Amino acid sequence: MALQCGIVGLPNVGKSTLFNCLSNAKAQAANFPFCTIEPNVGVITVPDERLTRLAEIVHPGRIVPATVEIVDIAGLVKGASKGEGLGNQFLGNIRQTDAIIHVLRCFDDGNVVHVDGSVDPVRDKEIIDTELQLKDLESIESKISKVEKLATMGGNKDAKVEYTVLKAYHDALIQGKSARTVQFDTKEEQQAAHDLFLLTTKPVLYVCNVDEASAATGNAYVEQVREAVKDEGAEILVVAARTEADIAELESFEERQMFLEDAGLTESGCNRLIKTAFRMLNLETFITAGEMEVKAWTYRKGWKAPQCAGVIHTDFERGFIRAEVIKYDDYIRLGSEAAVRDAGLLHIEGKEYVVQDGDIMHFRFNV
Repeated sequence: MALQCGIVGLPNVGKSTLFNCLSNAKAQAANFPFCTIEPNVGVITVPDERLTRLAEIVHPGRIVPATVEIVDIAGLVKGASKGEGLGNQFLGNIRQTDAIIHVLRCFDDGNVVHVDGSVDPVRDKEIIDTELQLKDLESIESKISKVEKLATMGGNKDAKVEYTVLKAYHDALIQGKSARTVQFDTKEEQQAAHDLFLLTTKPVLYVCNVDEASAATGNAYVEQVREAVKDEGAEILVVAARTEADIAELESFEERQMFLEDAGLTESGCNRLIKTAFRMLNLETFITAGEMEVKAWTYRKGWKAPQCAGVIHTDFERGFIRAEVIKYDDYIRLGSEAAVRDAGLLHIEGKEYVVQDGDIMHFRFNV
């Protein structure tokens, strides 16, 4: 399941530094705009302590965590919706992603230039919001008059639904609101909204990039961002990208933990970001555990057992008979699959079972 989160922001806010920490790829992190000309793609593993604990019991040949793709996209400037800077390329790259990680500069450093001359994360946020909204408005206005004719003159039912959606989005965008603030009640409207692939319907995570001293508690800039996004229902993470880069250079787990403790942190910002991005994409994992491997398999929250079986192989879904399910906590508490069976805690589930995050699964099928 190749799903992507795009890292966006103005030039020189720390996007590429953060990307390097996340993926261990080496995107340029230079002190000038547009050093990331082509989007850099990193496939990153999703931290999951459950796999490590299961491996201590099962002793598999390997551990295979879930992954998600992170794309570092060239910095955007005011006027991008009209092609300024690398605007068209930026907007094309972000359109291909499933969610947005919006990096905001929340640190002072006279040695790192700001494209607009001063540090103001709320202004920076609004610049990118506005450019994305203007591009969405352009898309809406190119369709709305044509669809209106079909909806009003032709009596086309699908066109009426689409026009309702377009009009609602148009009204929000004109007011300077992102399309994600608009909610639809019917499945038909929700599908029509999805099919528009607007930039501002994508879920967004705001990452406040701070200095090391503010990594644990944030700072005044972070509080300004919290106030600005309080009505969006968006998540905020505080990360010190330069500190994370230093942590990533350390060789051992023990060294990294000591560094984190010295900074007043219990978990690295990168780990928190990856987990949040995974959840933001509405993804969960089920686990298979055996002597060959302990593996996390990615599925969309709410999927039923046959769909999840299909993640492993299409034949598993096509010939699905049943799923044998062990709850993670039961496996850890009792110490083996055999002990779980003896305790009567191995559950036999059919086609309607909604898989839960962390379920340890074995599928029976016949084709």
